[in-house]
Amino acid sequence: MEVSIIQSKIIEIRGQKVLLDRDLAQMYGVETKVLNQAVKRNIERFAGEDFMFQLSKNEIDDCSRSQFVTLNNGRGTNIKYAPYAFTELGVAMLSSVLNSKIAIETNRGIMRAFVSLRYFALNYTELNRKLEDFMLTTNIQFSEIYQTLTELAEAKKELEKPRNPVGFILPKRENS
Repeated sequence: MEVSIIQSKIIEIRGQKVLLDRDLAQMYGVETKVLNQAVKRNIERFAGEDFMFQLSKNEIDDCSRSQFVTLNNGRGTNIKYAPYAFTELGVAMLSSVLNSKIAIETNRGIMRAFVSLRYFALNYTELNRKLEDFMLTTNIQFSEIYQTLTELAEAKKELEKPRNPVGFILPKRENS
């Protein structure tokens, strides 16, 4: 399965990047019920919210209702049972629970997708830091340029002020 397709299914819930059980089941080519049964038979492997957690009612509503707050059309499109959300660690643990060639290949793709997202996030953070450094340096440079231009403008004003004449001035004569 392509990494981009998997990445499109990774969502953020409770501040964690997760895949829902229904999406994982589809990727593994099994029914959601079968995937969840395999997880429940090995629940000790998934202890802790850093592996897997069940969505709350509000989270379910966000996933199953449209923007018009109506149920989605079609049989089987609305969420009946609270789905499980699997973190990257949970997906890695699934590989030990689901032991088929499809599961292994799918798991490789999923792990690549998570790594790719993490790499993108790290690069974005680094790029953002570099941009902030650049902006700070640029602001300092603009501040120095502005200060220099202000000093030059003041010096020009000083040069343009009318000067007091120096020396002896003859009185004006009247022509007779």
